[in-house]
Amino acid sequence: MANLRCVRVFVFGLALAAPALASAGTVADKERSRDRTPYTMEEAVAATPVGIPGVRFFGDDPEAFRAAVEAAPGATRPWLVLSGGGENGAYGAGVLNGWMKAGTRPSFGVVTGASTGALIAPFAFAGPAFDESLRTAYTTIDAADIFEVGNEGESLLDTWPMQKMLERFVTPELLRAVAAGHAEGRRLFVLTTDVDLQRPVVWDMGAIASRGGDDALTLFRRVLLASASIPGAFPPVYLEAEAGGRRFGEMHVDGGVTSPFFVAPERTLLAGTARLPAERVYVLINYGLRPDFQVTERTTVTILGRAMAAAIQAGTRAAIASATGFARRTGTTIDFAHIDDGFKATTSKAFDRRYMQALFAYGEDAGRAGNAFRRDPLGIAARTVAGR
Repeated sequence: MANLRCVRVFVFGLALAAPALASAGTVADKERSRDRTPYTMEEAVAATPVGIPGVRFFGDDPEAFRAAVEAAPGATRPWLVLSGGGENGAYGAGVLNGWMKAGTRPSFGVVTGASTGALIAPFAFAGPAFDESLRTAYTTIDAADIFEVGNEGESLLDTWPMQKMLERFVTPELLRAVAAGHAEGRRLFVLTTDVDLQRPVVWDMGAIASRGGDDALTLFRRVLLASASIPGAFPPVYLEAEAGGRRFGEMHVDGGVTSPFFVAPERTLLAGTARLPAERVYVLINYGLRPDFQVTERTTVTILGRAMAAAIQAGTRAAIASATGFARRTGTTIDFAHIDDGFKATTSKAFDRRYMQALFAYGEDAGRAGNAFRRDPLGIAARTVAGR
C-alpha cells in the first residue's frame, strides 16, 4: 500500500541534511535576522494581495464560503475535491485521465485542491485539453524537478526546481482556460495555510486568472507553490499583501497543514442546516487510508516520519468522517477514491519516476473501469447501523 509520500519527502530531507545540522546555527541565525515587516493580527485579517484584491477568503469562515459558492451559478454541477500526498498525486492524475477515457468524467462546478491536489486542480478544472499535460507532469519528473538539497534556515530543501516546473506547466494558455471556466460560473479553489494567522486561506484561482497579465500569472504560480510547500522540508512562500496603506509579506505553506482536503469549512460540515449547491461531490485522496504496519527502526528520522504519517492519517480519517456525516444529514452524495491495497509497488526514493508511472497507470485503470470511487471508505455507515 502507498505510504504518505509527503512525510517521506520531509524525512528524506532531514536525513540528507543531518550531517549539516550541527553547523546550521550560523545559517539559522542569519535567517532569523532577516527582516520581516511587522504587522498586527487586525491587519493580517483585513489584508488583500497587492494589486489583486478580492480573490480569497478564510477557509474556516462559513459565511465567506457561502457567499463565494452562492455567487457561482455553475456550483450546482458535481464538485471535485483533491487531497495532498506528494508524488502520490500521480494516482489522482491517473484517475482523472482514465475517467475521461471512460467518457463519464463531468465538467466540475467546483474544484478544490490542497498540496499536490492544488497542482492537479487547475488541469482538472480546465478540462480534457490539459489531460496530457497532467500526465506528463506526474510521469516524467523525478526529485531533481522538485527540490535541491540545501539547509537555508527556513527548510531542509530548496524548491527552485519546482518553481521552474510550475513555469513550464502553468502557462498563459492554462490561465485563459481557467478564466473561461470562471466566466461560466464555475470555481477553482486552492488552499494554503497562513502561518502567521494559523488559518486556512482559500484562493479563488479563477478570479486571479480572470485579471490577466503577468502579475496574475505570477500570483497564480506562487499560490500553487505555497499550497505544495511542506513546512520544514520546503521553504515557505511569501505573498505580498497590504492593509491600511501598509505592505508586508505573509508567510504561506502547505494547505494540507490545516485540512487534508477541502469540501467546506468545518463549521459548515458540522452544522445541521448547511447545504452545498451541488448534489454530488467526488473526493480524491492521494494516499492510502489503512495504517501501514512496520517494526519501526530506533532512529530519530524513522520515528519522526512514522509519527507524522500516523497524525496525517488520523486527520484524514476525521475529515472523511465529518464529510460523511454531512452527506448523511443533507442528502448530498459524497464519494471517495483513495489508493487501496491493490497497489503493490514500493520505493524508498522520493519522487521515484517508475513508482509514479506505476501509480498513474493504477489510477488510470481504476478511472477507466469506473470503480475508483466508493461511498463509505471507512465503513462509518455500517458501524452506525450496527450501533458500534
